[in-house]
Amino acid sequence: MKLGRLEKLDLRTYWKREDTDFTPWLANDENILLLSETIGIELEVQGQEESVGPFSADILCRDTINDHFVLIENQLEKTDHTHLGQLMTYAAGLDAVTIIWIAQKFTDEHRAALDWLNRITDNTFTFFGIEIELYKIGESKPAPMFNLISKPNNWAKQVKKSTSNQPVTETKLLQQEYWQSLKDYMEENKSFVKMQNPLLQHWTNIAIGRSNFHLSASVNSRDKSISIWLNILGENAKENFEKLHERAFTNSLIVISNDLVWNKMDGRKMSAVILKRDADFFKKSDWINQFIWFKEYLEKFTKYYKPIIKKI
Repeated sequence: MKLGRLEKLDLRTYWKREDTDFTPWLANDENILLLSETIGIELEVQGQEESVGPFSADILCRDTINDHFVLIENQLEKTDHTHLGQLMTYAAGLDAVTIIWIAQKFTDEHRAALDWLNRITDNTFTFFGIEIELYKIGESKPAPMFNLISKPNNWAKQVKKSTSNQPVTETKLLQQEYWQSLKDYMEENKSFVKMQNPLLQHWTNIAIGRSNFHLSASVNSRDKSISIWLNILGENAKENFEKLHERAFTNSLIVISNDLVWNKMDGRKMSAVILKRDADFFKKSDWINQFIWFKEYLEKFTKYYKPIIKKI
């Protein structure tokens, strides 16, 4: 069998200019999804050449899990000090932000600078360095490839945060091990649900395609239960809950489970749809059964609610 040969293309053969060609291409839904998969954060585009206070980013996104700003700076050339200075300005001017620097090539010095920034800052800030390449095989359409050059050390940052605020207990370490094992299980079993990096806490969040909505998987050691929450947040949480209830309540009891609890949570700034079952996360021998349950229902939640939420 004869195989094709990858041919690397000059970026400028496809994108002549960064602002009028590359930035609009990247802001397209299917392409921002490719970037999201590369960094493990689901992004929702807010705008192009967007002002944030006194600053302006090539692309402004939000992290759909925590609603934080994500700023993307693009270069179709080798990295330079000018763009590094812009990244520093953004980090200094925003309280909570993820910064993504995309370039044709990273110098060793600039990669080291991002690694250093990730090392010395707390988990409020995260910096990603990404090289973009363009390939084709024969007469095929050009295909982009994002290569992660620098990324935050989430484990180190989480430990740093935990040790500065509270002791790292055996229970918290077990919780992190549990979420890492669930993440591994989901990946090994080809789930389309993408889990975040495990943290030292009793829950883990999962993106569902829109800011102010996300899923949470949770363990409760007090009542020996595990649960899945569809969290609805933000200023319009109650209004969005009502819209979702009107469109999805009846079928959700059929498609997902008759045990779903729709809780508007009057008096709180959130609402939720909750599914719960008895299970003891301290019992490691039962983890596989819990993971099977989480996989089944996280996939059901995502498949059913995601397209409805996008239309609200």
